[in-house]
Amino acid sequence: LGNRLHTVNPLTSAVARPWCSEKPLVLLLAISTVGVQGSTLNCPLNCTCASNILSCSKGGLISIPPSLPRYTAMLDFSYNKLGRLKAEWTSIKLSRLHTLQLSHNELTFVSTEAFTFVPHLRYLDLSSNKLRTLEENIFSDLKQLEVLLLYNNYISQIDRTAFEGLTNLQKLYLSQNQISRFPLELVKEKSRLPELNLLDISSNKIKSLPIQDLKVLPSWIKNGIYLHNNLFTCNCDLYNLLTHWYVREFSSAVDFKEDFKCSLPSPNKSTVGIYELNEHMSCSSIKESNMEAFLGDPVTIHCDTRQRSMVKTWLTPYNELVSSNVINQSTVVQKDGSLKIKEARVEDSGIYTCLAISATLNETLYVTVKVHNFTQQESHETLKTAYTTLVGCIASVFLVLIYLYLTPCRCWCRKKEKQTSQQEDSIHSSMLSATPTHEMTAGKDGLNKNIAFIETANPVQGQNGKINPGSAEAPESKELLKPQRKKSDVESISSVFSDTPIVVKT
Repeated sequence: LGNRLHTVNPLTSAVARPWCSEKPLVLLLAISTVGVQGSTLNCPLNCTCASNILSCSKGGLISIPPSLPRYTAMLDFSYNKLGRLKAEWTSIKLSRLHTLQLSHNELTFVSTEAFTFVPHLRYLDLSSNKLRTLEENIFSDLKQLEVLLLYNNYISQIDRTAFEGLTNLQKLYLSQNQISRFPLELVKEKSRLPELNLLDISSNKIKSLPIQDLKVLPSWIKNGIYLHNNLFTCNCDLYNLLTHWYVREFSSAVDFKEDFKCSLPSPNKSTVGIYELNEHMSCSSIKESNMEAFLGDPVTIHCDTRQRSMVKTWLTPYNELVSSNVINQSTVVQKDGSLKIKEARVEDSGIYTCLAISATLNETLYVTVKVHNFTQQESHETLKTAYTTLVGCIASVFLVLIYLYLTPCRCWCRKKEKQTSQQEDSIHSSMLSATPTHEMTAGKDGLNKNIAFIETANPVQGQNGKINPGSAEAPESKELLKPQRKKSDVESISSVFSDTPIVVKT
C-alpha cells in the first residue's frame, strides 16, 4: 500500500497530497525561525542590526559592547560617550569589517594596537572627538585604509611616522585642529603616501608654508591640498604660489578663494585677502617658468595635469601631432604621457601643447622650450674663460696697488731727508751772506770754516744718495765760488776792525 501511495498521481489522490507537501514546509519554517532568533541574540543591547551592519549610534554608550558578530562589515558607534579606544575593544578578529565610525564621541586616547583585529578597514571616522596627539605608527596596521577623517579635534602634535605604512590612503582630513606645522612628509617626493590625492589641513594654525617644496609637487597633488582658513604671514612668495594655483584652476584654490587670509607685517598687522597682496605689498605678477636646453641634449617635457590618470596628446610648435607609435622619430611620447626630444636642436624651440582628456576633465597645457645654439660643454668653457679673465684683472689691480703704495722708500724716510736738506741749505745761505750772522773768533777760524764748507759741498749729490747727472759742472761752480769765499773772508776780517762793537761769548 505504501508503494502504491508513492506512485499515485497526487492530483487524483486526496490522501497522498498532504503527506508529500506539508513536511518540507514545516522544516523550512523551523529553520527560518532559528535563523531569526540567532540574529536577534547576536545583536548587542541598544544597537540595531541589519544583515552585516551594526549601528549603535546615539545609544549613550561609554564602552564598546563585547562579543561583536564576526560577519560585521560596518560598525557605527557615533554620537556616544566613548572616552578611550583600547587595544582590547574587540576580542575577536573582524576580518570583514571595512567601515568603522567613531565620530562625535569623547575620545582622548587611541591605542597603537587598537586596529590589530581590523586589518581590512578601508574607512575610519575619528572626527569630532578630543584627540590631541597622534602617536608613532598609530595607524600602521591599516594597510588597506583609503579614507581617514580626523577633523574637528584638538590635534596639535603629529608624529612624523603616524601615517607611515598607509600605502592605500587616498583622502586625509585634518581640518579644524590646532596644527601649526604643514606635514610635508605626506606629500614630498621620497616620503609621500603614494595614493594620497586629498589632504585637507584647512582651519588650523599654520602661519608659514614650505613654498619651494610645494612648487615642485605634481599638479594632481597640489589640486587636492586644501589650505584655506589658516592665518598665514603675508609675503609675495605665498601670493605667487596661490595665484598660480588659481590660474591653473586647482579646486583647492578656486573653491575657497575668499577664505585665504594673511596677516601683514608690522606695523600694520592687519588681515587681508591673499589674492589682494599685490595692492598692499607691490607683489609682481606670476610668470610661468620656461624650459631651457642645450644643443644635442635630451629634453623631457612633462604634461602636469590636475588629474593623475589622463590620456595625453602632444602638438609641436609647428602644430604637428606627435605619434606614440613611431619609434625612430626624434620626438616621442613616453608611457607616462611626457614628451621626449632625443637630441635637442635650435629648430625645436617653441611652444609645445599638451591636450589631456579624462572622463570628467579636459585640460590644455602650454610649455615653452628654448634650445641654445651651443652645447653644455661649450657653455662651461665660456664660463671658465670669463672666470680666468676676471681673476687676471683682479691680480693686475692688486699688483698696481702694491706698486703705488708699497715702494721700497717709505714716506717717513723722505721726510727726514727733506728736513736734512733744508738745514744744509740754511747753513749754506747763512755762510754766503754778506752780513755775518755767526760767531767768529779770528780770521783764521773763519777761513777754516770756509774750507770745511768747500769740502762738504763736493761732490754734489741728489736725492736718496744718487749722483746728479749735472755733477760734471761741480768743478766749474767751485771755481766760481772761490773768489766769493775770499771776498767774504776779507769782509769778515775787516769787520773786526770796524766801529761796530762785537760781543764774543765764551
